[in-house]
Amino acid sequence: MNTQKETRQRAGTVEENALRLEPEKAEQIVEALNVDLADAYVLYHQLHKHHWNVEGAEFLDVHVFLQEVYEDVEAAADELAERLQALGGVPHAGMTTLAENATVEPEDEDVYDIRSSLANDLEMMGDIIESYRQHIELAEGLGDYTTAEMLRDQLEAIEEHAHHIEHYLEDDTLVVDSATN
Repeated sequence: MNTQKETRQRAGTVEENALRLEPEKAEQIVEALNVDLADAYVLYHQLHKHHWNVEGAEFLDVHVFLQEVYEDVEAAADELAERLQALGGVPHAGMTTLAENATVEPEDEDVYDIRSSLANDLEMMGDIIESYRQHIELAEGLGDYTTAEMLRDQLEAIEEHAHHIEHYLEDDTLVVDSATN
Protein backbone atom coordinates (compact mmCIF):
# COMPACT_ATOMS: atom_id res chain seq x y z
CA MET A 1 0.00 0.00 0.00
CA ASN A 2 1.28 3.43 -0.89
CA THR A 3 2.14 5.39 2.26
CA GLN A 4 2.31 8.74 0.50
CA LYS A 5 -1.04 10.44 0.60
CA GLU A 6 -2.13 13.68 -0.89
CA THR A 7 -5.61 14.76 0.14
CA ARG A 8 -7.45 16.32 -2.77
CA GLN A 9 -10.51 17.25 -0.75
CA ARG A 10 -11.46 16.71 2.87
CA ALA A 11 -14.64 14.82 3.70
CA GLY A 12 -17.42 17.12 4.79
CA THR A 13 -16.29 19.99 2.59
CA VAL A 14 -17.90 21.46 -0.49
CA GLU A 15 -15.78 23.12 -3.15
CA GLU A 16 -16.76 25.36 -6.05
CA ASN A 17 -18.42 23.42 -8.81
CA ALA A 18 -18.66 23.69 -12.57
CA LEU A 19 -22.46 23.65 -12.28
CA ARG A 20 -22.38 27.22 -10.98
CA LEU A 21 -24.50 26.46 -7.97
CA GLU A 22 -23.52 28.82 -5.17
CA PRO A 23 -21.42 27.08 -2.48
CA GLU A 24 -23.92 27.85 0.31
CA LYS A 25 -26.71 26.22 -1.69
CA ALA A 26 -24.52 23.34 -2.79
CA GLU A 27 -23.58 22.61 0.84
CA GLN A 28 -27.23 22.14 1.79
CA ILE A 29 -27.91 19.85 -1.14
CA VAL A 30 -24.72 17.84 -0.61
CA GLU A 31 -25.70 17.30 3.02
CA ALA A 32 -29.17 16.09 1.97
CA LEU A 33 -27.76 13.81 -0.74
CA ASN A 34 -25.29 12.27 1.70
CA VAL A 35 -28.22 11.40 3.96
CA ASP A 36 -30.00 9.83 0.98
CA LEU A 37 -26.81 7.96 0.11
CA ALA A 38 -26.44 6.61 3.66
CA ASP A 39 -30.10 5.58 3.77
CA ALA A 40 -29.76 3.87 0.38
CA TYR A 41 -26.89 1.71 1.60
CA VAL A 42 -28.74 0.70 4.76
CA LEU A 43 -31.74 -0.28 2.63
CA TYR A 44 -29.47 -2.04 0.12
CA HIS A 45 -27.91 -4.23 2.80
CA GLN A 46 -31.24 -5.06 4.41
CA LEU A 47 -32.78 -6.02 1.06
CA HIS A 48 -29.73 -8.11 0.25
CA LYS A 49 -30.05 -9.90 3.60
CA HIS A 50 -33.67 -10.72 2.85
CA HIS A 51 -32.75 -11.87 -0.66
CA TRP A 52 -30.27 -14.34 0.86
CA ASN A 53 -32.63 -15.61 3.54
CA VAL A 54 -36.03 -15.82 1.85
CA GLU A 55 -37.72 -19.22 2.11
CA GLY A 56 -41.16 -20.61 1.47
CA ALA A 57 -43.54 -21.36 -1.34
CA GLU A 58 -42.97 -18.01 -3.06
CA PHE A 59 -39.19 -18.25 -2.62
CA LEU A 60 -38.12 -17.77 -6.23
CA ASP A 61 -40.41 -14.85 -7.04
CA VAL A 62 -39.51 -12.97 -3.86
CA HIS A 63 -35.80 -13.84 -4.22
CA VAL A 64 -35.71 -12.43 -7.77
CA PHE A 65 -37.82 -9.40 -6.81
CA LEU A 66 -35.53 -8.49 -3.90
CA GLN A 67 -32.49 -8.73 -6.16
CA GLU A 68 -34.08 -6.35 -8.66
CA VAL A 69 -34.89 -3.92 -5.86
CA TYR A 70 -31.44 -3.94 -4.23
CA GLU A 71 -29.81 -3.53 -7.64
CA ASP A 72 -32.04 -0.49 -8.28
CA VAL A 73 -31.13 0.91 -4.85
CA GLU A 74 -27.42 0.40 -5.54
CA ALA A 75 -27.72 2.18 -8.90
CA ALA A 76 -29.57 5.04 -7.20
CA ALA A 77 -26.83 5.29 -4.58
CA ASP A 78 -24.22 5.55 -7.31
CA GLU A 79 -26.20 8.30 -9.01
CA LEU A 80 -26.53 10.18 -5.69
CA ALA A 81 -22.80 9.96 -5.05
CA GLU A 82 -21.91 11.17 -8.52
CA ARG A 83 -24.33 14.08 -8.28
CA LEU A 84 -23.08 15.29 -4.92
CA GLN A 85 -19.51 15.03 -6.20
CA ALA A 86 -20.51 17.13 -9.23
CA LEU A 87 -21.90 19.70 -6.77
CA GLY A 88 -18.45 19.94 -5.16
CA GLY A 89 -19.08 17.59 -2.26
CA VAL A 90 -17.51 14.38 -1.02
CA PRO A 91 -19.80 11.34 -0.99
CA HIS A 92 -19.90 9.33 2.21
CA ALA A 93 -18.13 6.06 1.45
CA GLY A 94 -17.03 4.33 4.65
CA MET A 95 -19.36 1.91 6.40
CA THR A 96 -19.05 3.74 9.72
CA THR A 97 -19.78 7.11 8.14
CA LEU A 98 -22.73 5.71 6.20
CA ALA A 99 -24.18 4.10 9.34
CA GLU A 100 -23.70 7.26 11.39
CA ASN A 101 -25.41 9.45 8.78
CA ALA A 102 -28.33 7.20 7.91
CA THR A 103 -31.72 8.29 9.20
CA VAL A 104 -33.22 4.81 8.85
CA GLU A 105 -32.72 2.03 11.37
CA PRO A 106 -31.66 -1.34 9.95
CA GLU A 107 -33.11 -4.62 11.09
CA ASP A 108 -30.83 -6.61 13.41
CA GLU A 109 -28.76 -9.60 12.28
CA ASP A 110 -31.41 -12.24 13.05
CA VAL A 111 -33.35 -13.93 10.26
CA TYR A 112 -37.11 -13.45 10.28
CA ASP A 113 -40.00 -14.86 8.29
CA ILE A 114 -40.30 -13.20 4.91
CA ARG A 115 -43.56 -11.45 5.79
CA SER A 116 -41.84 -9.68 8.72
CA SER A 117 -38.79 -8.94 6.59
CA LEU A 118 -40.86 -7.39 3.81
CA ALA A 119 -42.84 -5.36 6.35
CA ASN A 120 -39.53 -4.02 7.69
CA ASP A 121 -38.43 -3.17 4.14
CA LEU A 122 -41.72 -1.38 3.49
CA GLU A 123 -41.35 0.64 6.69
CA MET A 124 -37.82 1.70 5.75
CA MET A 125 -38.89 2.57 2.21
CA GLY A 126 -41.68 4.74 3.64
CA ASP A 127 -39.16 6.70 5.71
CA ILE A 128 -36.92 7.14 2.66
CA ILE A 129 -39.87 8.24 0.53
CA GLU A 130 -40.68 10.97 3.04
CA SER A 131 -37.05 12.09 3.10
CA TYR A 132 -36.87 12.21 -0.70
CA ARG A 133 -39.95 14.43 -0.84
CA GLN A 134 -38.31 16.88 1.57
CA HIS A 135 -35.04 16.83 -0.38
CA ILE A 136 -36.84 17.42 -3.69
CA GLU A 137 -38.45 20.48 -2.16
CA LEU A 138 -35.08 21.63 -0.79
CA ALA A 139 -33.33 21.24 -4.14
CA GLU A 140 -36.09 23.06 -6.01
CA GLY A 141 -36.11 25.85 -3.44
CA LEU A 142 -32.38 26.32 -3.92
CA GLY A 143 -32.68 26.32 -7.72
CA ASP A 144 -31.08 22.91 -8.29
CA TYR A 145 -33.68 21.52 -10.64
CA THR A 146 -31.43 18.75 -11.94
CA THR A 147 -30.99 17.24 -8.47
CA ALA A 148 -34.73 17.60 -7.87
CA GLU A 149 -35.46 15.75 -11.10
CA MET A 150 -32.97 12.98 -10.27
CA LEU A 151 -34.59 12.56 -6.86
CA ARG A 152 -38.05 12.52 -8.46
CA ASP A 153 -36.99 9.66 -10.72
CA GLN A 154 -35.58 7.76 -7.76
CA LEU A 155 -38.69 8.50 -5.70
CA GLU A 156 -40.87 7.06 -8.45
CA ALA A 157 -38.82 3.85 -8.46
CA ILE A 158 -38.86 3.37 -4.69
CA GLU A 159 -42.59 4.10 -4.55
CA GLU A 160 -43.15 1.42 -7.17
CA HIS A 161 -41.07 -1.08 -5.19
CA ALA A 162 -42.97 -0.20 -2.01
CA HIS A 163 -46.24 -0.74 -3.85
CA HIS A 164 -45.10 -4.19 -4.97
CA ILE A 165 -44.06 -5.11 -1.43
CA GLU A 166 -47.49 -4.01 -0.27
CA HIS A 167 -48.96 -6.54 -2.72
CA TYR A 168 -46.68 -9.30 -1.44
CA LEU A 169 -47.95 -8.59 2.07
CA GLU A 170 -51.63 -9.02 1.14
CA ASP A 171 -53.43 -12.04 2.59
CA ASP A 172 -54.40 -13.44 -0.80
CA THR A 173 -52.13 -16.29 -1.91
CA LEU A 174 -52.10 -19.28 -4.25
CA VAL A 175 -50.67 -21.42 -1.47
CA VAL A 176 -53.36 -23.71 -0.06
CA ASP A 177 -53.83 -23.96 3.72
CA SER A 178 -52.66 -27.58 3.78
CA ALA A 179 -49.27 -26.49 2.42
CA THR A 180 -48.68 -24.15 5.35
CA ASN A 181 -49.67 -26.61 8.10
